[in-house]
Amino acid sequence: MKVLALIQARTNSTRLPNKVMLKIKSVPMIELLINRLKISKEIDEIILATTSNASDDKLANFVSQLGVNVFRGSENNVLDRFYKAAKKYKPKIVLRITADCPLIDAGLIDDLILDFNVNNEDYLSNALKPSFPDGLDCEVFSFEALEKSWKEATNYHEKEHVTPYIYESGKFKTRNYSSSQDYSNHRWTVDEELDFLVIKNIYDYFYPRIDFSWIEILDLHDQRPELFEHNKHIERNLGSQMGTGNKLWERAKKVIPGGNMLLSKRPDLFHPKNWPTYYSKAKGCEIWDLDDKKYIDMSIMGIGTNILGYSNEEINDFVNENILKGNMSTLNCPEEVLLAERLVEMHPWADQVRFARSGGEANAIAIRIARAASGKDKVAFCGYHGWHDWYLSTNLNDKNNLDSHHLEGLNPSGVPSSLENTAFPFFYNDIDSLKNLIQNHDIGVIKMEVSRNEAPKNNFLKEVRELATLHNIILIFDECTSGFRKTFGGLHKYYDIYPDMAMFGKALGNGFAITAVIGKKEYMDFAQSTFISSTFWTERSGPSAALKTLEIMEREKSWERITETGKIIKNSWNELSKKTGLEIEQFGLEALAGFNFISKNHLAYKTFLTQEMLKKGYLASNLIYVSTEHNQEILEEYFTHLESIFNTLISCEEDRDIFKLLDGPQSTGGFKRVN
Repeated sequence: MKVLALIQARTNSTRLPNKVMLKIKSVPMIELLINRLKISKEIDEIILATTSNASDDKLANFVSQLGVNVFRGSENNVLDRFYKAAKKYKPKIVLRITADCPLIDAGLIDDLILDFNVNNEDYLSNALKPSFPDGLDCEVFSFEALEKSWKEATNYHEKEHVTPYIYESGKFKTRNYSSSQDYSNHRWTVDEELDFLVIKNIYDYFYPRIDFSWIEILDLHDQRPELFEHNKHIERNLGSQMGTGNKLWERAKKVIPGGNMLLSKRPDLFHPKNWPTYYSKAKGCEIWDLDDKKYIDMSIMGIGTNILGYSNEEINDFVNENILKGNMSTLNCPEEVLLAERLVEMHPWADQVRFARSGGEANAIAIRIARAASGKDKVAFCGYHGWHDWYLSTNLNDKNNLDSHHLEGLNPSGVPSSLENTAFPFFYNDIDSLKNLIQNHDIGVIKMEVSRNEAPKNNFLKEVRELATLHNIILIFDECTSGFRKTFGGLHKYYDIYPDMAMFGKALGNGFAITAVIGKKEYMDFAQSTFISSTFWTERSGPSAALKTLEIMEREKSWERITETGKIIKNSWNELSKKTGLEIEQFGLEALAGFNFISKNHLAYKTFLTQEMLKKGYLASNLIYVSTEHNQEILEEYFTHLESIFNTLISCEEDRDIFKLLDGPQSTGGFKRVN
């Protein structure tokens, strides 16, 4: 009855990379684990089962030098790796050990193997209902059970974790091996740095012995509990509950301030525990996460960048064709001239164009030009206009100034205090708030979003235009978000109100980085009297993508299609609210549709919506950026699932506790610090 111990290991662990090679007393953790397994009296052979990735070459070579055979196979289909390894070495019994358990106990393993032999079972584990410390987990199963599982298992979870098909399918004789006392609250596994510190403390204490038993470790815990403090807050089996994207997010927060580059993509804003966070590919309005699970995107569609859907083949082909000729060179790409001419043609009031690659840059460029042209420093603004100093400085004299402009809780730390009182907010549809600024400050520039959450009322835009003209103030419309949603070009065309300058971004390149500042020659010429320049504003992919995007938009009249789809969505939300009795308040353009729950627990409700829709295969929140890929079939299925969620939420308005329904913490309501 040959017993084969297969150690599952790889170096590119999502949460703690290369952990198996971390050293304790100058000895890599994987070597300590192997040496403890060699103490076993029942194991006949030990094999390392690692991946065929080049990143695991060093691990494989090291273990081979220890005299242990190595089998290399699929990274993600670990079931396939295990089966092929076992088949090669022809055991009757297979023991599965993971390399993150460097305190695995040989005596305990022998007990399981002997028990398995006596009871003639297919599968025995001490982790189905944990009673041993986390880090002593082991599974014993017959080769026949492994082979049957390999042949019949179909889903990703079963293949990634090797044994779920055996103990979940009901086709095998399985049993849990339990301790006489529950020690499952002890954590001796290694998933994170804090775990490693505990393991190191234990080995340091017993050194030079490595044959100490798990009972001795328990005694040490009683005598020296401080050695075990580092990781006591970490939940058992948290890693197995987390998707690859969740694990990568935990890593990201250690090496990237805040975790990522865009506040609006932080999982804390959607579902802090279960939001998949990272994608492997995207097509149409579908996204695949790092575990290859597919979601329909009924949320922000790349923060509104992809009106024509993800990975549009026509755009990709055109961009690829151009960049294969060279994306950068000493000379300029001709596409930027063609794109500038196209934007001016679409907006006859404008004469010239400057390009950048992000909305914040475009806003900063426009402000620099307008200040140079007006000869004045002070700016009146309404809406969201990026992260640069000129904008964030408005919070220097009152930290709450930006709260009503979509940026609650932002600290202007790092913004020069000398910029205080250079930017002043006014309120949409409140012309008096703008008049007061003009009366009390020497305003040279008015910058505003044409519309975001509400439509203009009482000739508001017209009065803004008249005030700007009357006082010789340069009027800038920020169309980074609103552009191409309701017209072919700026939203200001729909209202027949024309600025002196405007910016476009987001949808302009359908996911490729390109933004534009357009304006009248008399103002744009001042770009030459100041310094505005950047190397990567001259690369080729952005202008190429924009040219093809505009061509497709015009051909398909995309703005009409997404507006009509948005109307259907908003009407359906309204009908669903009436049907269930759950009160909501809608906002936004049809193509930028959104709603808020009218409840003291609105954030918890939003989190629950996201949580339940994730289970159904949707990325969903209370906001939808509509694309041409959102068809009727998708909408119907979305609202079928949403109705069930609304019915649950209305019961929470009556006598049910919403917080008991959440799988984790509720989402945050603003751009708060990430820890």
